[in-house]
Amino acid sequence: MPALAAEQQVWIQRIGGEESGEVLGSVMARDTSDGLVISPSISGLSAGAYGFHLHENGSCESGLKDGVQVAALAAGGHWDPDNTGKHLGPFGDGHRGDLSRLIVSPDGRTTEPVMAPRLNLSDLQGHALILHSGGDTYSDEPPLGGGGARMACGLPEALI
Repeated sequence: MPALAAEQQVWIQRIGGEESGEVLGSVMARDTSDGLVISPSISGLSAGAYGFHLHENGSCESGLKDGVQVAALAAGGHWDPDNTGKHLGPFGDGHRGDLSRLIVSPDGRTTEPVMAPRLNLSDLQGHALILHSGGDTYSDEPPLGGGGARMACGLPEALI
């Protein structure tokens, strides 16, 4: 059996709206002894904080919710294999799909690595990485930390 890859690049594309499909950049994920390190190289965004999560399904397809088209609805909710039902951030005991916010600088880029201490590279398989339009409070108030609409999505390819 081949060894698992030590790192994986995931392309992140804008979803919903006129610019849907535009590649914003990528993230490079790699296993470390402290968990998964995710290094973004994303540009073309407004400055500020963006919620970032691993979702339960491996799809970026939109869907209808209450008669409204929702970008990446098929990705489902935040990955919560332990059924905690809580949004407590990457270092808490809630959803394992809760990742650190991505901070975009005034030049529209984000390159600062984030740590996901409860994940490893194989956890990405079969799940979508979603970038939300708003920041994240890492709490359940406002609902799901206030990350807002899903604005970009990436699907990890199968590890070989």
